[in-house]
Amino acid sequence: MKHQTAFTAPHFKATQVGQQILDAGGTASEAMVAAAAMIAVQYPHMNSIGGDSFWLIAKAGQTPIAIDGCGAAALNVEVEHYRALGDELPFSGGESAITMAGTISAWQKALEVDAGTLTLKTLLQPAMDAARKGIEVTQSLASASEKTFDRLASQQAFAQNFLKQGKTLNIGDTLVNEALANTLQQLAEHGLDAFYRGEIADLVAKELQSAGSPLTLDDFHNHQAKVMAPLTVNTSKGRLYNFGAPTQGVASLLILAIYDRLASQAKSEVDHIHLLVEATKQAFIIRDREVCDEELLSLPLQEWLSDSVIEQCVQNVSMRKASPWPYQAKPGDTVWMGASDQYGTMVSFIQSVYWEFGSGVFLPETGILWNIRSKSFSLDARHHNVLAPGKKPFHTLNPAYAELIDGRRMSYGTMGGEGQPQTQACLFSRYHYQNFSLSNAIAAPRWLLGRTWGNNTNNLRLEQSLYDQYGDALKQRGHEVTFVADCNELMGHAGAIILDSHGKACATSDPRSDGTCLLGEYHDHPKRII
Repeated sequence: MKHQTAFTAPHFKATQVGQQILDAGGTASEAMVAAAAMIAVQYPHMNSIGGDSFWLIAKAGQTPIAIDGCGAAALNVEVEHYRALGDELPFSGGESAITMAGTISAWQKALEVDAGTLTLKTLLQPAMDAARKGIEVTQSLASASEKTFDRLASQQAFAQNFLKQGKTLNIGDTLVNEALANTLQQLAEHGLDAFYRGEIADLVAKELQSAGSPLTLDDFHNHQAKVMAPLTVNTSKGRLYNFGAPTQGVASLLILAIYDRLASQAKSEVDHIHLLVEATKQAFIIRDREVCDEELLSLPLQEWLSDSVIEQCVQNVSMRKASPWPYQAKPGDTVWMGASDQYGTMVSFIQSVYWEFGSGVFLPETGILWNIRSKSFSLDARHHNVLAPGKKPFHTLNPAYAELIDGRRMSYGTMGGEGQPQTQACLFSRYHYQNFSLSNAIAAPRWLLGRTWGNNTNNLRLEQSLYDQYGDALKQRGHEVTFVADCNELMGHAGAIILDSHGKACATSDPRSDGTCLLGEYHDHPKRII
């Protein structure tokens, strides 16, 4: 059976490229690599080839696989040096560029797992062309430029490439990155492994050292993407999948598993929001205590998805009263994209530099902006995420996928740092429990618990129209509630694709982003029963 193709991304240029590859007969992973390269060019504040990525690849009729494209801390990082600098790791500059970039290795592994016939040049050419021609600055990019000015304007190479005569970017400005186009061209010619074991690796390592990073060529040579089994949990709606360590995927699954056992109590929208927020608190307590580098876990994360753990969390939730929440969250910037190809393979993909523009370390010879995943580490020697040589950092990134009891399959996810599990739960519950349309499940006003994107509060924020309707009722249950404007980027850039048992697709993207979704032609299966 030939399946209808679909692609969704938070920037329309990435969606167009992904769908073009699908229309040309490419696999979902080929389409995703092309879109990942394009969005690294179009959304430099959200992601980069100097960051990390995680994949879920679900072939029709097969158990999904996960690909870990997480970079580890430098092998020769001197933890005591950083402790001497202060209580926190640096907020910008070469000394904050501590972790290897893993995303290219994950692209390579995905193309091995979900192989097609298209050349790397075909996949990367659109991104090369865009980097050379220049991109148009969107509201999202302009806002990030303003927000990060004080933190990054002093970084000389960054300022030369991502500011205009020392001032922030404006909507409609053009950004050109010829060096990145040349790097992508070299990767197309020599293969993706050249990023880690070739001339590109030599040059990038040299640039990082010049910037003051502890990363060396040994870190490039030592890095490999990893294929692994995803986490999974069963609910009344179907079997849900997400990414394991070092990501917060366990929290995303726990929220939905807890809510699934409480959903029958939700008689109103206030009940729905309250129960999901309380489920979030229970899931985040486990996440914050347990998630770290897979090699250092106290227990396999799958064990935290057992019936007994889920039931204990359910018992900790009160229908009438919010539990206290002093949670300290962290900001994050990311892109999530989804694809479904003619063969029925679905991909859920996420790529990030963590904070807006990452560390601000721009490498002028290669055009790469480096991540700041170092901020996920602690300098406290007693903390399970304490910085150590060769250790993977905690990741907010977590791509999601579900196989539903009625035969439908769903690839979904969002950017938004700490908000990712909450937004996943919001869109999933609205669609599957409240019968929202897929587009309305994402477009409708949302909420966010905790501090994210640099905000210093730990309260429950609702988009304005949701606050106007339900703010007082939530306050009566003990929630500390405030509001932000409707259609606020703070709430993430969500997306989803659903493929039914007959191969027909539906998809949506988030109006809070610059994205869109596209569908290929649908050929009704002759045996379909209407």
